[in-house]
Amino acid sequence: MTLTVIAECLAAPGQEDRLRTALEGMIEPSLDEPGCLAYRPYTDRNQPGRMAVVEQWTGPEALAEHFETPHFRHVAQVLDLVLAEPMTIRRLVDAPVTS
Repeated sequence: MTLTVIAECLAAPGQEDRLRTALEGMIEPSLDEPGCLAYRPYTDRNQPGRMAVVEQWTGPEALAEHFETPHFRHVAQVLDLVLAEPMTIRRLVDAPVTS
């Protein structure tokens, strides 16, 4: 079962560049994890301080392992300093197809 994650962040005023740098720094180490299928940050064109990261994982176990990595623990500390509000994490699975 593929698990899609959408993590939404809002930078505090003046912290937009720091948020972007922190999330971009997560791309390579996350993609190097065995259970990571995709990891890509996006910026809201109308509100540059609002970003979302769309991730795909092989399953909930892979995501749980991601949360224990040194790079995730580091970015969590940075996010505590630069976010205006807590990050929202949505965990999505494929919707059943009806015929």
